[in-house]
Amino acid sequence: MSSHTPDVGGPETGLAAGPCGPAPDDLLPTGDAAGAQPAWAPAPPPSAAVRAIVALALAEDAPHGDVTAQGLIPEAAMAAAAVVARVPGVLSGSGVFAEAMRQADPLVSVEFLLQDGSPFNAGDTLARISGPARGVLLGERVGLNLLQRLSGIATATAELVTLVRQSGGHARVADTRKTTPGLRVLERYAVRCGGGSNHRDNLSEAVMAKDNHLALLGSGQELTSALLAAKARWGHTVHVEVEVDRFEQIDPVLAAGVNTIMLDNFSLAETARAVQHIAGRAIVEASGTVTAATIGAIAATGVDVISSGAITHSVKALDLGLDFELAAATEFVPLAVRLAERAREANA
Repeated sequence: MSSHTPDVGGPETGLAAGPCGPAPDDLLPTGDAAGAQPAWAPAPPPSAAVRAIVALALAEDAPHGDVTAQGLIPEAAMAAAAVVARVPGVLSGSGVFAEAMRQADPLVSVEFLLQDGSPFNAGDTLARISGPARGVLLGERVGLNLLQRLSGIATATAELVTLVRQSGGHARVADTRKTTPGLRVLERYAVRCGGGSNHRDNLSEAVMAKDNHLALLGSGQELTSALLAAKARWGHTVHVEVEVDRFEQIDPVLAAGVNTIMLDNFSLAETARAVQHIAGRAIVEASGTVTAATIGAIAATGVDVISSGAITHSVKALDLGLDFELAAATEFVPLAVRLAERAREANA
């Protein structure tokens, strides 16, 4: 396997540039190709955001330093460790992990053996770490927490993307705004690493009229008129999406010329009927009760997008561990013991 130093993040400015949709079918991560480098590169999160998130996490975890390591481990002690996968998955967050180690101690070196978006198997070594032992111990938990969560999201997303392709459907798998507060930029990146697409990033980025909006706008011609008036105010460059939860809402929404119609919790039969009725006049998105067990059948109806909040709000962190290499660890343990003995003698 080739190795590389992970990028901390993308440009300092706002939204990351580059691909944010799913990878081409023949480039999707698969367990059969574990260890292979992806032929596509998901756009990384902005580096300033990565640094800020890591700094907050380290300040929370060690507001006054690591008293355990400071008391037990000599300042000059060096350590070598490896990030090892306990389960198979798809990697995401290598640059975030490296930033956690960098902020813990700039002398810590991190070398990932895989790029983000690459699949791996249980037992694979994903990264090698070396440097001051105190720094490695200080950055360990924050780095692993973020790496495990982001890789869990990438893995869950890749599973859904694969199931869509196996169904014969063409739909993109998209995330939602149901993300961990403060971590949205990272979790959206993890979705891209799994071959998924990002929905709107925030309330300011695009228009999405949901059920509570529609409840205040009326139905039928009232709804059409309200949407047309709002579209005139927004201008032609704004993407407009409207969520419907009943079939009879579709025609009034179509009459307003919206860009995307979201079918919320439609049955499979209703979804297929809606796709045929809309007939390409708008992008069709399906949402609600999307799981690995249901997504294939949903995709087979012909929808264009399937959005899932579960890939970010209910994902299980992937089981990854930081294993210290015994040979390196034994080098500083005797020194720590000798220092403790000298301290006791000095106080005797």
